[in-house]
Order: sequence, then C-alpha cells, then structure tokens
Amino acid sequence: MKYIKLSIFSIILIMATTQSDAQTIASYANVNGIKMYYEIQGEGTPLVLIHGGGSTIKTNFSRIMPLLAKTHKVIAVELQAHGHTGDRDAPETFTQDADDVAELLKQLNIPKADFLGFSNGGQTCLELGLRHAGKVGKLIIASAFYTRDAAPEGFWKGFEKPDFSHMPQIYKDEYLKIGTQHGLMNMFNKDVQRMLNFKGWTDEQLKSIQAPAFVIIGDQDLPTPEHAAKMARTLHMAV
Repeated sequence: MKYIKLSIFSIILIMATTQSDAQTIASYANVNGIKMYYEIQGEGTPLVLIHGGGSTIKTNFSRIMPLLAKTHKVIAVELQAHGHTGDRDAPETFTQDADDVAELLKQLNIPKADFLGFSNGGQTCLELGLRHAGKVGKLIIASAFYTRDAAPEGFWKGFEKPDFSHMPQIYKDEYLKIGTQHGLMNMFNKDVQRMLNFKGWTDEQLKSIQAPAFVIIGDQDLPTPEHAAKMARTLHMAV
C-alpha cells in the first residue's frame, strides 16, 4: 500500500494553531464489544470528529479541536483498532464504524449531531447518513471518495502488496505512544484489507442521504476535484 501526499486539508489540520481554555474530557465506553476511546471539549451543538485510516484524534484533529470547541460540543472518537480504542475479532468496516459511533452517542445521551469526517472518516460519515439518518444533522466530508474510479489504478494496486514503510512516520510515532508495535501492524493490516475490499456506494445510495452535506477536497488530493464535485451534486439530489 502506498500512502499519498498530505492533502491541503491535512496540512491545515497539522499546521493550524489556536489557544483555548476548554477542558478536555477523555474517557472510554464499552461499544459493541470494544472499548472505545473518545474526547470531549466545549459546549454547544454537538460536532463529532472522525479520523482517517491509520490515524488518531491527535494526528488529525488536536490542533483544530480547541477552535471548534469555542462554538460546539466537540466529540472526537477513535475507531476500531485505532489509537486508544480496542479491537474485535472481525474486519474493520465503515458500516461497523458508523454503528460504533452511533452507539457511543446513544450512551452519551446525544440524540443528534453534526459530523466531520476526514478521509476514511468521511466514508464512515456516508454510512452514518445511510444507517443512522435520525442522528445526523449535517455532514462535512473531507478528502474522501465514494467510488473506486475516484482513485488511480496504482492506488488500488498498492493494497495488493502493502508496504508498511509508506505509512507516514507521524502516524507510526503517535500510535506507538499509545500502543505496541503489534497493535500498529494489526491496525495497518486491517486498514489495508478494508481498502482492498472497498466496493463503495452507488449514486442512488448517496441520493438517499437526507442530511445537508459539505464536501471538501484538496487540489492535490487522492480523489480528484471532479469526483468531489460529483459527490456534492449527488448528495444534494436527496430523494
């Protein structure tokens, strides 16, 4: 597997700087058979942050959480096998991730929230819109795609012979502050398998998502701006 260069959105996440006095609540919940880690900052309309593959709350969102917490109750999650969160004896899937997030919100007594998903987190947002429509206020989908043809063939070929050295070092370093080398390799392998088996979603499925959606893409991102524009148009054709 070959990791792509950081998108414009990724660079913003890493480089954005802000100061806040918002207190961070860090905790775990028993969710669908795993111990799921989450952090909460701020007050206001709930906003759930969903990280990308191979990442953690810190590598994707730590610099912008304090800014978002000035106006929202921000709930940042770590998904199956990622960061502090445990694993289950089952593959990673976007449907399971969506169910895990929905169950966490139920336990936190949050009936409805807005969602910001980066990369694979954006794909989890699509499943939330499909499977848990009543819990979704608005969707922000960043650096994600919904069909295989959004990415070049070489990207998909890379998953057939994954190369751990292509994983960004910042992701490796951050995970190893939390877990073990074995856990890191387990996460990597499960992420690879999920993308190797990626089937995507149909236009009809996207059209059925009722939540207002905002699609963000970088001009040097993996999916093309054309694909992002098509995704936005399709999401806005809700039936």
